[in-house]
This record gives sequence, C-alpha cells and structure tokens, in this order.
Amino acid sequence: MSDAITHECGIALVRLKKPLSYYHEKYGSALYGINKMYILMEKQHNRGQDGAGLASIKLDMPPGKRYISRYRSMDKTPIQDLFERINQRVFNGLNGDESKINDPEWLKHNVPFMGELYLGHLRYGTYGGQSIENIHPFLRQNNWLTRNLILAGNFNMTNVDQLFNNLVDLGQHPKEKADTVTILEKIGHFLDEQNEKLYRKYKKEGLSKTDISPRIAEELDIQKILKKSAKYWDGGYAMAGLFGHGDAFVLRDPNGIRPAFFYDDDEVCVVASERPVIQTAFNVPFEEIKEISPGHALIIKKGGEASLKQIRKPGKRTACSFERIYFSRGNDADIYRERIELGRRVCPAILDEVNHDLRNTVFSFIPNTAEISFYGMVKGMEDYLNEVKRNKILKFEGDLNSEKLESLLSIRPRVEKSLWKDVKMRTFITQDSSRDELVSHVYDITYETVKKTDTLVVIDDSIVRGTTLKQSILSILDRLGPKKVIVVSSAPQIRYPDCYGINMSLLEDFAAFRAAIALLKERGMQNVIDDTYAKCAAQKDLPDSEVQNFVKQIYAPFTPQEISDKMAEMLTPKGMKAEVRIMFQSIENLHASAPDHTGDWYFTGNFPTPGGQRVVNKAFLNYYEGKRERAY
Repeated sequence: MSDAITHECGIALVRLKKPLSYYHEKYGSALYGINKMYILMEKQHNRGQDGAGLASIKLDMPPGKRYISRYRSMDKTPIQDLFERINQRVFNGLNGDESKINDPEWLKHNVPFMGELYLGHLRYGTYGGQSIENIHPFLRQNNWLTRNLILAGNFNMTNVDQLFNNLVDLGQHPKEKADTVTILEKIGHFLDEQNEKLYRKYKKEGLSKTDISPRIAEELDIQKILKKSAKYWDGGYAMAGLFGHGDAFVLRDPNGIRPAFFYDDDEVCVVASERPVIQTAFNVPFEEIKEISPGHALIIKKGGEASLKQIRKPGKRTACSFERIYFSRGNDADIYRERIELGRRVCPAILDEVNHDLRNTVFSFIPNTAEISFYGMVKGMEDYLNEVKRNKILKFEGDLNSEKLESLLSIRPRVEKSLWKDVKMRTFITQDSSRDELVSHVYDITYETVKKTDTLVVIDDSIVRGTTLKQSILSILDRLGPKKVIVVSSAPQIRYPDCYGINMSLLEDFAAFRAAIALLKERGMQNVIDDTYAKCAAQKDLPDSEVQNFVKQIYAPFTPQEISDKMAEMLTPKGMKAEVRIMFQSIENLHASAPDHTGDWYFTGNFPTPGGQRVVNKAFLNYYEGKRERAY
C-alpha cells in the first residue's frame, strides 16, 4: 500500500499440555514453548510494530514462588528485544551452571517464563498513547490465584463511553477511559463476583480456606464470566485472556470482524491471528487449523481440555476484507488465491482503458504488498491474450505458416518492475517541506523500461489518502516518460472510517471523500453537505437501533467513475507530463474474490454493528466542525 496505515494487532497463545520434561526429551529443549512463541510472534510482526509483549503462567506452583511473568517492549525491534531479555534471564538464572538448562523441573521453579501457558501480543497503536503502559498484555493482579487476569487482544470498541459508565455504575473507579481498561475491568468484575459466590458456597459447606481455592479453580465457569462481561460490547475483537490458576480463553466478536485461528492436539493448543503462522511454527496441515467461530470463545481449561463455547449470539458474518487485501501475510493459501483473483478481476476495465492495445502497455506494481494482486493482473492479461491468439489461429485456417505462428506466440503482456521501494530508508526530518523531499526518494524506478508511446499500468492494494501518490510515486513514474499512467487499486474506493481496528478515522483524510466534497462544491451542491450535517446532528441522542449512516448522501450524486476522475485530478502533481488515470475494484468483484470476508463498511458504509453507524455520523460532524479527532 502506498499510504502506510496502522492496523490490527496480533495475538499468539500457546498452552503446553505436557510437563516441560516431555518437550525436553522429545524436542531437545525445555524452552520449547518460548521458542514456539518467538516464531508465532515473529511471523506476525506485520501486524504490530509499535510494541510487543509476552506473559506466561506456571501451573501448580507452591505459595511464595513466582508463577506469572510479563515483559513488554517499545524497542525499535520489540520482538527481538523481548526474547533477548528472556534468553538473558534464563541463562543468568543458571548462575554459571549450564547443566541446569537440561533440568526442566529446576528451570520451572527458578527461571522466569519457564511455564506452560503463554500469551503474546504485537501492537499497532490505533488509539491511546505511545507508552509502555499501552502495550499488551495487561495484568490485573491479586493474591488469590483465581483472581489474576492477563488480557491481550486485537480489538476496538465503539461504545467505550457506555462501557466506562457501566463500570462506574458498578461502583468502580477506572483509572482511564480506554477500551483496554474497561474490558479488563469488566471481565475482572465478573471474575471477582464468581470467586465470591464459590467461596461463600464452599465455606457454607464447611471446607477450609486452603481447600476452597483449588475447588474454585476447578469450577470457575469461564463461559459464564465472558457472557456477562461481553453482553454490551460493540466492536470488532479477538481477545485472549489467561487466569492465574491456568484457565485461558480467546473470544471472537459476533460478526467475526477480527480473525482468530487455533490448532489443538495432545501436546499443545495454539491460537494466532493468522493461520499460516501456526502451519509454519508447528508444521501442521492447513485443514487441521480451525477458525474460532464468531461469537464463540475457545476455552482452555487448566487440565488442557479445549472447547468452543458460544458467548454472544452470532450475527451476520462480516469478516474484515482488508485482512485479505492487505494486512494478513500473503502465504495463507486462501489469501493468496483471493489476492490473485483481485488482480485478475480488474483486467476487463484496464483493457477498455488502454483500448486493448497491449503492445504499448507496460504492467507493474507499487511495492511491496501489491505484488500478489499484480501476479493476478498479469495472469488475467495472459488469459485474454491466449484467447486472442486462439481466435486468430482459427481464422488463418490452412494459411498459417511458421512466421505467422511465431509472430502470434510472441505476443505477451509487457511486465516490468518499474518501481522499487527502499524499505530501509527512513525520514529523519519532521519539517514538512524537507520531509516531502526525503519521502520522494523512498521509491525509485527502473530506467529504460517504458517508451514515450507507452501507457504504464501500476497496481496498488488500495488508495487511502493518496498522499504518497501525489508527493512521490506519480512524479517518480513520470520520469520514465510514459504518455499515460494508470494507477489501479485492487480494493474499492475507501469512503468511510473504520472503528473496529484500522487506524482510518478521519473522513477528510480519505481521497475519495475529498473528491466527493470538491464535486459537490463545484456543482453548487453545498446544500447536500449542510443537510448531511443536520441529519447527523439530529441523531446524537437516538438509540443505536434508529441511527442511520447519512454520510452516504455525500457520495450519492456521483458515479464511482466521477469520483475516481476527480481523485486523479486532485492527486496529479504539478508539472506532471503524463496523463493520470485512477481505477478501482468494484464492490461486486471484491465480494466475488473473497466471498467469506464480506466486511466492506469502509467501502460501502454498511457497518455491521450499531456503534459503527453512530461513529460514521460523528466523524462527519467532526469534519464539518473542523475537529481533527477520532469519533470513537
């Protein structure tokens, strides 16, 4: 994606079902769990680079022995930093006696992180401050084993104010108004409540206080706790929790917006935000990795038994399509096929735009994540040319000689890597004028790949703000000297904010929104903008069930092509010699390419939860009133 945007966090959970000695004997190391967590987190580093955290729990530790460990890092390479610190603690703990590394029982009782239960998190800061206190996992500590809670997740809630007020109504005094705090304290409240009930029950039955604790650990009903906690949550979430005694869970939202996958056998239960990382880390086949069902939690009991339990009634499945277009790793078998298809399906519109003249058309891509959709686009062009060749060969009948055949077979798409990205280059100056000059050099071109008579077609995953296109990419491509540059987005026009995880919250930042506003003003339709504001403002106090997305009115008077043309005009840099065109994927082709991931609210405005409808209207109010602040 040419415009870098922050997105969803990543989670990784591992539950070792055997004693550490088992992994030492079978795999040669008692650090098996730590090593697997490193792989799971490193393979998901695309999901979070603002920070990382890891927590572990040791089962059945005697009183007085530390059983919870947690490290968090905001280092430039946070995953590396975490595991280097853990490695250092492990080997420092040996006190020079390296033979102890082969004594799993000693390691468990004397070295941090040598436990059976691990929870890792990679953070993209979509909201909140950039400090160590904002890094997951979060810890709610207590001297009672069963009241300790560790929480990490990939989530954003749209109704934080309501959740915060609910905590206040319960008599709590939250330290801040953030969804991470409210979720942690909400679960913690019902965890405390169930602990109290079970304590009173067993005390009434005459059990001693020391005998009550293990009974509570056995009978704690995680499903019931989560049902009560999640009753009023509105948002997208895949959140994981560990309890001090050894139970664990991963809960997914009712619409399946945020992803979560798991694998379970007699040695391990593992959860991650992305399926191929589990395949890689544990060398297991695709079909053995399951998806946590929307509205369900994977609950792993202290004894190691894992089961899916319904927590919320599942709604209409609207899994995030941006997961497939951009943010997930492309080595997932399904995602790879979907991105190929996204590229293939833009071919008919491109052919029309270049008048089917492929001899004078060069195909390329904006690195690095658009590469797979580029392959799909090339495959689509090859399919088209094969059909052309077949029809021409059939027309020749008996008049086909080797020269004509060779001429036909030589026709192929002209494919070049015209644009390069220097991924290691960073801008160190924040002053806008100087920074723009440096940003323009993040990309470079392959000289002499394009002729003056050529149209250059470059595909990108999506176009959000268009800033990088205007400030650098288009000017750089113009150096190649094409007569026309066509920028193709494998995603539809991004028109609406996301409130479930992606850091796209300000309407005025979207190139499509700015284009629509410009068209309204040019055509004397300011009244549409004013009317939209009035309708959005009138919904402030309505119940969620009655709130509508009135921001759709902004786009309604125009065809997608009109908005695309205006975007091309607005994003063309001054002095650009080549003609610029911008093309987008259609909603229909998006759904056909990724049929199981129909979450398209950023493109269509069809938000899957009531909170989303309220957020988009508030975002417009903020825009109209000149407030550059998030609407949720």
